Amino acid sequence: MRAVGIIFSNIHDNNVPELARIRTLGSIPFGGRYRLIDFPLSNMVNSGIDTVGIITKSNYQSLMDHVGSGKDWDLARKDGGVIILPPFGDTDSNSLYTSRLEALKGITNFLFRADEEYVVMTDCDAVTRINYNEVIEQHIRNHADITLVYKKYEKGTYSAKQATTFKIEDGRIVSVNYKENLDEEYSNIFTNIFVMKKSLLQNIVMDSISHNKRHFMTDVIAENVDSLKIMGFEHKGVYEAITSLQAYYDSNMKMLNESIRHEIFGDRSVFTKIRDSAPAKYGNSAIVKNSMIADGCVIEGEVENSILFRNVKVARGAVVKNSIIMQNTVLGENSTLNCIIADKNVTIRDRKVLSGSENHPFYIGKGIMI
Repeated sequence: MRAVGIIFSNIHDNNVPELARIRTLGSIPFGGRYRLIDFPLSNMVNSGIDTVGIITKSNYQSLMDHVGSGKDWDLARKDGGVIILPPFGDTDSNSLYTSRLEALKGITNFLFRADEEYVVMTDCDAVTRINYNEVIEQHIRNHADITLVYKKYEKGTYSAKQATTFKIEDGRIVSVNYKENLDEEYSNIFTNIFVMKKSLLQNIVMDSISHNKRHFMTDVIAENVDSLKIMGFEHKGVYEAITSLQAYYDSNMKMLNESIRHEIFGDRSVFTKIRDSAPAKYGNSAIVKNSMIADGCVIEGEVENSILFRNVKVARGAVVKNSIIMQNTVLGENSTLNCIIADKNVTIRDRKVLSGSENHPFYIGKGIMI
């Protein structure tokens, strides 16, 4: 493939501090058996990108365990493959990187060794399917210096009140704005996907080092909309941005919609780590409606409009509705959960009743017993 991939696994950890406290954003579970890293990584593999660097910062043990050698994505290779890029520090730096541009300064050797002509950069803050070949082909056809992928949203439909937006004229980005209030009828919202030549990215990184630039969007993109040909690529498919715990909950719940689920998980595979668990087991008293149940689950109670990850146990008489229950969680007899996000290894004892709301789901941290 003519492009090398770079995935930022930590850039948006602050979007969901509850879930990212013990893990990177990229390793947050999603959709019953996946992690958020699976979506950009699978998009790259499905686009023929076979050299991918994953930039990490902190709490990346679960990410390394999940990605491993990359064999589940067919990236366990002698040449290329998937490479975890931990933070690089030196005697002149007092802290880890705090921005995208600072992170790129730490992987200059990775960029230098890559043979590919183009670079595709993306984050782990969204669930989407996109063919990067189409972006690269448009980039080449337009003779662009940089191509940025955006999604057009109607007023009130984006999951956050603030975002980076573009003003676009004849396909060219003429201004970049960070808006605190998306009050326009339509907004071109940046999806954190970049395409450019590797040589240009190397020059940008070296220039940022010599001039102490820190932020890619403000110090590079916004400052050079006149001097560089920066084009926009409109993504018209499903794009679920994980901008908050509420957005995480809503995005998971949307996977219960058949049309959305088919677009994300349909024709082109979303790859993930294979666990070889036994199939889910349903007892005589089990009732399951409109839910996603992963392998290894044992269901003896009632589950409705919910997503259950691997090895969840729902005891007899327990009722789970409108909830996200992560791996190895145990729900005791006659317990009731509604609008709950339960992290891994949670234990809900018998006859406990917990409820949030669709507009404010209740989060239970990893390993907690209630």
